[in-house]
Amino acid sequence: MLTDLNHTNCSGCCSSGNRIFTVSFMIILLLAILLGNSLILAIFLGTKHIRTPQGYLKTSLAVADLALGILVVPFSVYGEIRMLSLNASTAEGDYEVLFVGSWHPCYLIGPVFAGCTLVSISTIFLLTIERSIAILKPLHKEVVITRRRTLLLILLSWTASFFLAMTPMIFSQGGIVLEYNHCSRMCNYAPAPASPAHVWQILLLFPAFDFSLLGGTLIINALSLTTIHQYTRRRKLLSETDQEPLRVSFSDIKAAKTIGTLTMAFTVSFTPIAVFVVGNVLGYQWCTFSFFAFWILASNSCCNVIIYSVCDQRFREGARQLFISMRCFCCRTSKR
Repeated sequence: MLTDLNHTNCSGCCSSGNRIFTVSFMIILLLAILLGNSLILAIFLGTKHIRTPQGYLKTSLAVADLALGILVVPFSVYGEIRMLSLNASTAEGDYEVLFVGSWHPCYLIGPVFAGCTLVSISTIFLLTIERSIAILKPLHKEVVITRRRTLLLILLSWTASFFLAMTPMIFSQGGIVLEYNHCSRMCNYAPAPASPAHVWQILLLFPAFDFSLLGGTLIINALSLTTIHQYTRRRKLLSETDQEPLRVSFSDIKAAKTIGTLTMAFTVSFTPIAVFVVGNVLGYQWCTFSFFAFWILASNSCCNVIIYSVCDQRFREGARQLFISMRCFCCRTSKR
């Protein structure tokens, strides 16, 4: 979400071969994000038994990931292909040939990337809260977790996330701008000319906010998984003594484990970018590392469909029904 304090020329990674490899990776990632999250939306919006508070939260997460595939990644692909066609280097000034006019596209792309990242973190936090209530207070689940409350929390999550994404430009008084970074190949926050060094400290809001939510999410997940382990042992004992079984359903337990997997995957993908942000504020120049940090985070946008496919039985059933419906539709169309 930012650029190096002292711009460096990535001359070691600007050859035509390396740029072709980079563009190929971006295009593959773009297709994976679009197809994977479109499948998630089709299943969650088209299957009635998945239209639950948890389903709405997962839909919000898919929309945030899909926004990266629609706006952020294609813009980077365009920038790299354009530079390849011009046979230009990756020096910072060379990228100015991509943009014509007074309005810079990064003033849209940058906040979308930052905002959607924050939406993903806050949505995973809400998913964890929803599952913890289902595990710890199963009798209160239907009363506490309602569709209306869930939709209001989703709206609040998106509003707060995009406000926070705009905070560096709003409160830095022009000290921070957005530009296309030659190292990360993305639209990042950058210092305005002659801006004081202390304005960078406002960018520490991102890792502080993100790790606060992720830390709380990990703690709640640990509590839920510990409770699940205790339930499993007690259920086994109750089955042996023919007593009344516990009220936590098997689907709630599986869903909690799925959310735990989502949390771990996002934490692993987000940690490099948080390290980069802190290092950049302290003045370190990490050009090559910034590319890997940003694109590891972007790659997380295509991981959720894999996690759901492996861990979520309802998702697999919804996918099977969707493919059967598509096959029947194709058969009817071909007969006509």
